[in-house]
Amino acid sequence: MSRDAWRMHGPGPRRRVAVVGAGWAGLTAAVRAVQAGHAVTLYELSASVGGRARAVVHRGEVRDNGQHILIGAYLRTLDLMKTVGVDAQRVLQRLPLALVDAQGQGLRLPGGQALLSFARGVLTHHQWSWADRARFLLATSGWLADGFRCEPDRPVAEWAKGLPDSVCDTLLEPLCVAALNTPAAQASTAVLLRVLSDALFSAPGSADLLLPRSSLDELLPRPALRWLERHSAQIRLGQRVDRLEPLDPGWAIGDDRHDAVILACPPREAARLVQPHAPAWAALAAAFAYEPIITAWLQAPEVRFPYPMLALRGGPAQFAFDLGSLDTTRAGEVSLACSGAADWVDAGREALETALRAQVSEQLAPALPKGWRLHDVMTEKRATFRCTPGLLRPTQDVAPRLWAAGDYVSGPYPATLEGAVRSGESAVRLVTLLTR
Repeated sequence: MSRDAWRMHGPGPRRRVAVVGAGWAGLTAAVRAVQAGHAVTLYELSASVGGRARAVVHRGEVRDNGQHILIGAYLRTLDLMKTVGVDAQRVLQRLPLALVDAQGQGLRLPGGQALLSFARGVLTHHQWSWADRARFLLATSGWLADGFRCEPDRPVAEWAKGLPDSVCDTLLEPLCVAALNTPAAQASTAVLLRVLSDALFSAPGSADLLLPRSSLDELLPRPALRWLERHSAQIRLGQRVDRLEPLDPGWAIGDDRHDAVILACPPREAARLVQPHAPAWAALAAAFAYEPIITAWLQAPEVRFPYPMLALRGGPAQFAFDLGSLDTTRAGEVSLACSGAADWVDAGREALETALRAQVSEQLAPALPKGWRLHDVMTEKRATFRCTPGLLRPTQDVAPRLWAAGDYVSGPYPATLEGAVRSGESAVRLVTLLTR
């Protein structure tokens, strides 16, 4: 959808739209609502924007609150970045998908048409036997024939029993944890299949890795805020929305009257606000279980990975990133991404750090110089909802003229930046349909 497509077709009423929450879903909704011709007021409890994908001050240092990855299939996110003036080629390093270890062994997808690229990547994966490669390609042909659909209540670990152990251990289980932030034993196969379909089997370049070269703030949050300010949106940072008061029609937030409201705050906060007006919706939103993500940083002078991102196994971390290869101001720094990390949070900081040191020593030694050290650890305890089989997620429709936006609302994707952006756009389409 082009930027012009968000403008109203022909004259239409200019409505007052409140967006509550300035994470990626809320910023998306605010930008698209302004483009659709509405008068927008954006409320955000924090003094900063970006939600769970932003820069934070952690122990006196400015850091991203997690190592986020984008992929080529994030078309709506890339379009929104373009809208607010972000040059994706400058802030993102685009690479063909390579899930390889420090020795360069693993799955690498060449460029070109998606199906052929995937087949070539599997056939040249020399760490898998020929029999395992053939079995995996036969299985993927079955996924294609079934339209990447399965029973909604089937966990990934059960679904994958017929696949080669080598494929599960080195590809599917790490991808499941990274994409769904949920261990395979508890993760939804239906959602994983949708992710695999869009990333690996759709348009050329969909599986490409888009690795941030700059702070998460500069990928979207700050440029979106500046864009909104230039386009006369009302920005209310550091302002908590205590309650929503129904009007006929519309809603009041304090002394402000709005024709429509988009709730883009976290699900528990949204549940609190709508409990008096839509208790069934609030109960669903409040019932999510969550999974943490742990990010650790190493100081490693003169480090140089063979690829900016390396795959890890058998420990807390699934991936390691050579941050200096992405941003020269961070030379000598490595980040470790530990998804689906509930067990490690329970184990405690000392056990986690001991396990990380052992994992790094064993698996990254060829790529790390002597003298590296574990520098810092940060835990996002409610990083994403736990994406389990048959999970009931609340719809975007909450009450008359009241909609929800966020990566948790009903949809085919797990908790991702693309899911958040798409939900923000969808909410604005619903508002615009109402006001025509």
